[in-house]
Amino acid sequence: MLFLRTIAWIVCVIYSTIPSFWLLIHPRAESWRSRRQSPYKILLPLWIGLWIAMAATTTAWRAVLIYENRWTWIPAALLFCAGLILYKLSHSHFSIEQLSGLPEIVCGHSQQRLVTTGIRARVRHPIYVGHLCEMLAWSVGTGLAVCWSLTVWAIVTGAIMIKMEDRELEKRFGDEYRDYRSAVPALVPRLKL
Repeated sequence: MLFLRTIAWIVCVIYSTIPSFWLLIHPRAESWRSRRQSPYKILLPLWIGLWIAMAATTTAWRAVLIYENRWTWIPAALLFCAGLILYKLSHSHFSIEQLSGLPEIVCGHSQQRLVTTGIRARVRHPIYVGHLCEMLAWSVGTGLAVCWSLTVWAIVTGAIMIKMEDRELEKRFGDEYRDYRSAVPALVPRLKL
């Protein structure tokens, strides 16, 4: 069980820094696009630094349990599956370049298109919902206080990051994005079309 809890902590550390990584990008998207070299030469080491900082910040209390119950792995398994399904659906109609954020940070990138079909016809940010499902799965399953805290951190920073991303997408796509944003919810998927 200690091994599983350690894995949960590491996974939640990494997932919890995803919004912070994107907070490095969205407010400065134009600046990143203006660079001649790949911004990832700077951004990826910074992200790894965020992992290390988050791990160092939380390591002292990574074994603190809020609860312990084997039955919690049933809802956790459902959350894992939901996250994986969302990841699979998110990849449909969306290139690897778009998933990795290249259009946001590479000048003149060819994938400058707004995708509003598939899962994105029901929710604007399905990948972030998938991330949340995965973090919740680890939190629910393990009962670790650190996983729950990292999940809350990801939700708070994720809300800020989504607002910034929406602004950046509005700048790039104008009325097309404004219409899309007003018709499709950010995180809670529409079940009917």
